[in-house]
Amino acid sequence: MKDKEGGFTLMEIMVAVMVLAITLTVILQLFSGGLKAERLSEDYTRAVYCARSTMETLLLYEEMTPETLTGECDGGFFWQAGISSLAPEEKIKTRNNLVPFRVDLEVNWSPGRGGKKFKLATIHLARLKEAEHEE
Repeated sequence: MKDKEGGFTLMEIMVAVMVLAITLTVILQLFSGGLKAERLSEDYTRAVYCARSTMETLLLYEEMTPETLTGECDGGFFWQAGISSLAPEEKIKTRNNLVPFRVDLEVNWSPGRGGKKFKLATIHLARLKEAEHEE
């Protein structure tokens, strides 16, 4: 009788290669998903920074008027602030002539990738900016 030499059959090798290929594909997809999540997290962090910085600048205004303001932060972040008076026109006279204004701020980015946005809102007391008169 002849002794059979030990080894793997072609079928066993093919199954092992397929299992390895599937495992590597899953691992690479998880790695890719982690990188996408990290990028999205970084974008949101930068958008929050842009929104907070812009809101803090707007809240330094001692005089305001209902209007819409727009601007841009570094890195392709665009903001739009809507300022509206919360006091009816006939009740503008308040203590120290301060009027409550609602400030709604929205930061947008990634217009080509579905467009992302972040919003902030607050109320700010300021004097009503008088309209400039042309003479």
